[in-house]
Amino acid sequence: MELHKHIESLVEKYLEAETSLAEEKELQAYFAQEQIAPHLVQYQPMFSYFANAKKETFTKQIPSKPSKKRNFGWLSTAAAVVVAIGVYFGQDTYRKQQEQKRIEQEQAMYAYQETKKALNLLAENFSKGTEKIAYLKEFEASKQKIYKTN
Repeated sequence: MELHKHIESLVEKYLEAETSLAEEKELQAYFAQEQIAPHLVQYQPMFSYFANAKKETFTKQIPSKPSKKRNFGWLSTAAAVVVAIGVYFGQDTYRKQQEQKRIEQEQAMYAYQETKKALNLLAENFSKGTEKIAYLKEFEASKQKIYKTN
């Protein structure tokens, strides 16, 4: 009777996953015998399954595949070529951009010089025109003097 209570407590611990390996071996030995307490018979198939599962072995041959060793030595060469091409085209593009900027600056400077010339010409002609207006103002002032005195 005391053995049955001990086995019951071990089963409870087993179901709670708290048993040691020695206790699990004791349970397997108990359930492997033919005389089992009637209220513990329900656990016998589980422990017999575990015992049989330990005896099973995998007998099928697994063919070993030859390892496919890939040679990636060419990858570094390809990377170097890609970098070289990138540098070449990058420098070419950079040179073209710098040339375009230089041309735009020259065109802007030319437009500035031409505008400056045009404005200077306009200023000269405007000054000449205002000189004539000064004569008109003087003429107008003289005319006013004449009409006032008469």
